[in-house]
Amino acid sequence: MKPVKYHVLHDISFDIRSGEFVSIIGKSGSGKSTLLYILSTMDTEYDGQLYLNEELITGKKTTELSRIRNEHIGFVFQFHYLLSEFSVLENVMLPAKKLGKKSNTEIQNDALEKLSMLHIEHLADKKASRISGGEKQRVAIARALINNPTILMGDEPTGNLDSYNSENVLQIFKRLKEEQGLSLLIVTHDMDFAKRTDRIIEMEDGRILK
Repeated sequence: MKPVKYHVLHDISFDIRSGEFVSIIGKSGSGKSTLLYILSTMDTEYDGQLYLNEELITGKKTTELSRIRNEHIGFVFQFHYLLSEFSVLENVMLPAKKLGKKSNTEIQNDALEKLSMLHIEHLADKKASRISGGEKQRVAIARALINNPTILMGDEPTGNLDSYNSENVLQIFKRLKEEQGLSLLIVTHDMDFAKRTDRIIEMEDGRILK
């Protein structure tokens, strides 16, 4: 019995420039998260072509996609998904350990640098379970940055935060764009957040409206 195919996205085509901060908005069910998971290489069941740094990555083997994702794509979710029994520092170090390109000492130094950049270096030795929600999301951002990705993607990264911490996350993203030249692609329901990005991609029924 052949698997049933669902046509979720239609005629999607766009690019993101280096250092550009782009938001994706749309009602629930419009295809935002599906698109993001395809772009992040976590979903490979699609027709079309996906390029990263001008290299075609569609059709690559799972192990190669995992390496590309770990090395070039940082990801921040609505929920931080930190390992509560690990320290903040250990959580941030994990993706770099998985990539295996640097020594443990180098990775630790990089992790401390990322925490310092986000003004939470004082939390390094604390258990992830012992810090606040806003702090956890900053740690998740530091973890997403540990391998110096080409692009940072986010699925409702401020959706679980109050207005104060949402503003903090937005300012962190803007600073990363301006100071690091990082590209950002963020799915959000927050129109105020979206309006402060460089470009808004609006989706409806699996299509891009503008």
